[in-house]
Amino acid sequence: MDAAPASPAAASADRRSAVLHRRLDADLPVAVRGEGCWLFDDAGRRWFDGSGGAAVSCLGHGHPAVIEAVKAQLDRLAFVHSAFMTSEPAERLARRLVDRAPQGFGEGGVVFLGSGSEAMEAALKLARQHFVEKGELSRGKIIARDMAYHGNTLGALATGGHAARRAPYAPLLIEVGRAPACHPYRGMRDGETEAEYGLRVADALEDEILRLGPDQVAAFVAETVSGATLGCVPPAPGYFRRVREICDRYGVLLIADEVMCGMGRTGSLFAMAQEGVCPDIVVIAKGLGAGYQPIAAAMGSEKVVAPLHEGSKALANGHTYMSHAAACAGALAVLETFERDGLIERVTLLGDRLAAGLAKRLGDHPHVGDLRGRGLFRGIEIVEDRATKRPFPAERRVAERIKAEAFATGLICYPASGGADGRLGDHVLLAPPFVASEGEIDGLVEMIGAVIEKVVPA
Repeated sequence: MDAAPASPAAASADRRSAVLHRRLDADLPVAVRGEGCWLFDDAGRRWFDGSGGAAVSCLGHGHPAVIEAVKAQLDRLAFVHSAFMTSEPAERLARRLVDRAPQGFGEGGVVFLGSGSEAMEAALKLARQHFVEKGELSRGKIIARDMAYHGNTLGALATGGHAARRAPYAPLLIEVGRAPACHPYRGMRDGETEAEYGLRVADALEDEILRLGPDQVAAFVAETVSGATLGCVPPAPGYFRRVREICDRYGVLLIADEVMCGMGRTGSLFAMAQEGVCPDIVVIAKGLGAGYQPIAAAMGSEKVVAPLHEGSKALANGHTYMSHAAACAGALAVLETFERDGLIERVTLLGDRLAAGLAKRLGDHPHVGDLRGRGLFRGIEIVEDRATKRPFPAERRVAERIKAEAFATGLICYPASGGADGRLGDHVLLAPPFVASEGEIDGLVEMIGAVIEKVVPA
């Protein structure tokens, strides 16, 4: 009788993994099961998923309604190429999204793709096509903010403003205009209010539009609540209202990147709804599919898609797996679960509990410079000197050490570095599932508090 095949873990002991992991020298556990907010490996160890992976697993792991929806769709139809046919889940999902989007999207349109990076590429192309269809052929420039992250494909990476991520690919990247990040903790001047600061950095967008030429600029791209590179930074009061005014003044489209912060993560389905502003294009992913299927979307408002309907009557962008039926069915079940179980309202309640717990546990810690965020999207900035906001030296690898210590104690969190100036600065991002219990939120606070105290003791 032939021997049973070796498990992946056993095989890796004899030969190097054939997977090109993010770290080629990493010895990664083999995940075999997920249950609620917890992940389990093949050795029986478990971890609390305190960051939802990368703010993805908003319904936790093993949610029966979503799994059943995907299974049922696979029984009927897994895939149909979007150049030939559409599918019921794609049509229903698109309608649900535009009906719940900010005012101005009711007769807009959605394109479904496989990742946030793809969706950002689609958004940039849609912005360009909008102006081509209108005959404004000079409008091809994009403006984005310093220290933003918009994805890892070349167009999305070029749009992002994180110097270290961009550096290896610099010869391949298009030129993009820059506006300052809206980061009150790092950018406010002495005696300046958050509202005054927000208006000042918003007005810098106008300066950049004028520098590039108002008839040259197609779009301004910004994360509604900054994600991985800055660590859950909400916009200053009034910032996006001024941005909207400036974009309207010069005919520039506003693209809201809500890949991390959207789909309920910050307490509303669309994060920009809390700013009282309607963007022209919204990019969503992560929480849209909650990790059960790869799916993302670029949504164009009525204003954006109208010239396409009136002109070429075509979308000048296509992907093989666009509007994948099983992925759309899973995402539809995610959104239905949000509404049926009142989970977006729960995000606000749990988010307040998480914020209060972090403030009590870490608010006076001498190396915690800032606690920030919205809903279940929270950032902890770690500094060497709290009074001056001076970051730790990069060689201390504080963010990396926090991640390692947390993982060793059974917690998955999302630390990152470079948030202060592109090289220096350490923060931890927390984005637990919406289905977490109050006790699990309290446990998350205790776990991350203990880790930070161990890595950077007072």
